[in-house]
Amino acid sequence: MADIIGFIGLGVMGGPMCRNIATKHPGRVLCFDLSDAARAALEDTKAEQVDSVEALAKEADIICMSLPGGPQVLKVAEAIAESARPGTVVVDLSTTTVADARKAGQLLAEHEIAFADAPVARTRQAAQEGKLSIMVGAAPELYNRIRPVLDYMASDVTHGGDIGAGQVLKLANNMLVFANTVALAEMIVLGERAGVKADTLLEAVSKGSGDSFVLRNHGMKAMAPREFPAHSFPAEYVLKDISYVFDLADDTGTPIPAANQARAYYATAVEQGFGDKYFPSVIQLVESDAMEKPQ
Repeated sequence: MADIIGFIGLGVMGGPMCRNIATKHPGRVLCFDLSDAARAALEDTKAEQVDSVEALAKEADIICMSLPGGPQVLKVAEAIAESARPGTVVVDLSTTTVADARKAGQLLAEHEIAFADAPVARTRQAAQEGKLSIMVGAAPELYNRIRPVLDYMASDVTHGGDIGAGQVLKLANNMLVFANTVALAEMIVLGERAGVKADTLLEAVSKGSGDSFVLRNHGMKAMAPREFPAHSFPAEYVLKDISYVFDLADDTGTPIPAANQARAYYATAVEQGFGDKYFPSVIQLVESDAMEKPQ
């Protein structure tokens, strides 16, 4: 009999991920979110809505979570630990600190519940299309157990090592993406002020060694047309993820001054009112010259 899969957290990324599981998994799928709107968005799928984390944990064999950050993951993990059966598997698709991932794994292990940290990368569109990149920290046998579930949501899955390795991979990816986005914003504004249209600039660079996923997606689809769709990864979430990068840097004694500059950009973006806007909107901060003005 197919596993019963539960999904907790039906937000910007979690909703589409749960939809893909409900569409592709042959067995039952349960879901929970505090938001009425988030739950309503899945009413046209076979996902069965339950009233609480505890109710979901009692029934599900594999529980996926997509939550805002480490504090929420640890709180939900505590509720699962008190309700789920031994042998249940928890797959955390959220981005947290490495320390929080290992803490959640230890908490659940004390109740004979297995845990994998499996944060996701790419865009909401990729989540909708089931083409995310997922980076996994788990024991090899657990990784093999959950791989079919991850394949419902992703086109690329990387096993990085034991618990915490998924978050190390995700934070390293995000550090590069955020720094790249800031550099791209400066490049576009510089080119435009020098008389070259953003579309022309990005097309030319995409054919050279400056090409990147950030350029082809955040640059071409958002920054060049200045279109920043609602309900997409906002600048204030960037600051949260960067804080996790610096936690890891502190834990490993690694200086990261380039990441510090990216953090300064996004801190100023939030101060200037861009906190709830899609994070490539940092280009509007560059255009305002606010980074060069006295704070």
